[in-house]
Amino acid sequence: MELKPKIAGEQLRLARLAHGFSLEEVGGRIGATRQFIHQLETGSRSASDETVDALADVLGVTPAFLSEPIPSTVRPEQCHFRGHITRPASVTSQVLARGTLLDKFVAVMERHLDLPDVSFPDIPATTAEEIEQAAEEARRHWGLGTTGPITSMMRVVENAGAIVTYFGDLSDRIDAFSMDRRRPIIVRSSLKESLCRQRFDFAHECGHLIMHRGLQTGDRATEDQAHRFASAFLFPRGAVLREFPRSSSINWRALYDLKLRWKMSVRALIRRGHDLKLLTPAQYRTANIHLVKVGQAKVEKYDDDGTLPVEQPELLASALGALDEAVYGGVGAVADEVGLSRPMLELITGMAIPEPDPALDDGKVVRLRR
Repeated sequence: MELKPKIAGEQLRLARLAHGFSLEEVGGRIGATRQFIHQLETGSRSASDETVDALADVLGVTPAFLSEPIPSTVRPEQCHFRGHITRPASVTSQVLARGTLLDKFVAVMERHLDLPDVSFPDIPATTAEEIEQAAEEARRHWGLGTTGPITSMMRVVENAGAIVTYFGDLSDRIDAFSMDRRRPIIVRSSLKESLCRQRFDFAHECGHLIMHRGLQTGDRATEDQAHRFASAFLFPRGAVLREFPRSSSINWRALYDLKLRWKMSVRALIRRGHDLKLLTPAQYRTANIHLVKVGQAKVEKYDDDGTLPVEQPELLASALGALDEAVYGGVGAVADEVGLSRPMLELITGMAIPEPDPALDDGKVVRLRR
């Protein structure tokens, strides 16, 4: 049997990891061994036409995708995770793979659409004072001012040119993830979280994209810096000094009023007051103990009663819809150009992609999956 040239091993590995499949799982799905799949990924074996077609079908990509070398490599210093430090390496690899494929799809999509200009400022900062100033400068850069609450963090990052999506099936392992690419990508784990946590995660990722360009993050220092940036960005210190309740005891009613106004969790507000020395260490400890005792350490008042609904991503959904008008064949044509099937596209975008209407297939419509 005539053999095709070797599969591009990195492409095969990328598609496999995006699904979270092990070598054994992929081998089992096509009737091959773990060793054979490993040899394909390392480039020490070639594959027949039938094997390439079977792998493409199992992984939701085209045979052409598997044979073409990946055009660019995502470096560790371009990826920022927020979540469990003890998350398995397999989860990290899975998220990176999906992010890489989404980056590839967005790059092709940009050839057909005019997306917002990318405008994340580059402001290195490490000390508390530098971070406070960086947060204030970022707000001014985006025309947000420094005196009032941000209406929508989703629109802040999308207007700055970032692509936002969700990986709901990884919600128990990561909180958020960002890629500092030519067009930044921000991924959150679930739409079911509270608005306050969602907004804090977006601000946290902004901190990485603004302060840590070219730096590998994930250690305690860079995470603490991104936390401080998020707090300062959402609730600037000038406003904190004016509005934060000051008394010998914790004014819980005032704190919950601040939560509704600034859309920050009470726990984050308490930390903000402590960071700016408006609460003593003893008050800070007492406040956190109280939240644990009343069962609000994770889910607070107003988090799950509909008072503060989460923000929905708009840019990616609008772009996918616009492709139907901008490109002959719509989303399907662009996915085919990248080498992705409809299920794979849904996996990396976190959005439902409609099946092509068979009634419209007159031979001129490009199907999403052939």
